[in-house]
Amino acid sequence: MNAETAIADHGRLIEPATLEIQRLLPGPPDRIWAYLTESDLRRQWLASGEMELKPDVPFELVWRNDELTDPPGDKPESFGCEHRMTCRIIEADEPRFLAFTWGENSEVSFTLEPRGEKVLLTILHSRAPDRSTLLMVSAGWHAHLDVLAARAAGSEPTPFWDNWLRLKEDYDRRLPA
Repeated sequence: MNAETAIADHGRLIEPATLEIQRLLPGPPDRIWAYLTESDLRRQWLASGEMELKPDVPFELVWRNDELTDPPGDKPESFGCEHRMTCRIIEADEPRFLAFTWGENSEVSFTLEPRGEKVLLTILHSRAPDRSTLLMVSAGWHAHLDVLAARAAGSEPTPFWDNWLRLKEDYDRRLPA
């Protein structure tokens, strides 16, 4: 088994309220770190927002998922054009580890590990309060990472919302009820 086949296609629950999802991305680690921490690069796959990489410093993430792909796909009616969330840095160890709060209740961490010319990015989203939230973040991280993988490889990602809707149904079948 090589490093690429050892990575699961989907995220998995490693605890009842903790999702782990991984992607093998084109390196080097500094490049992927920039996609995590620089607002202009992060907005291309996730959300914009300036962050000062010091513990306890708050920052705001601003999602505009309709702008991630062209075309964006069919957005669910329950989503607006923009979503904002206040987070707070927990830890930053450039270019290996980043952790921050996810709103009021959850936490997210990113670990980057060099794998030859590539980088293994591992995301842990912990303390999801319920199954509905787990479905949203599982499909969300997966769809956003698909966009990041395409951008990092220099290719065009598939329509974001179509991918997210398909993944939400997929995770609904995969995650325990």
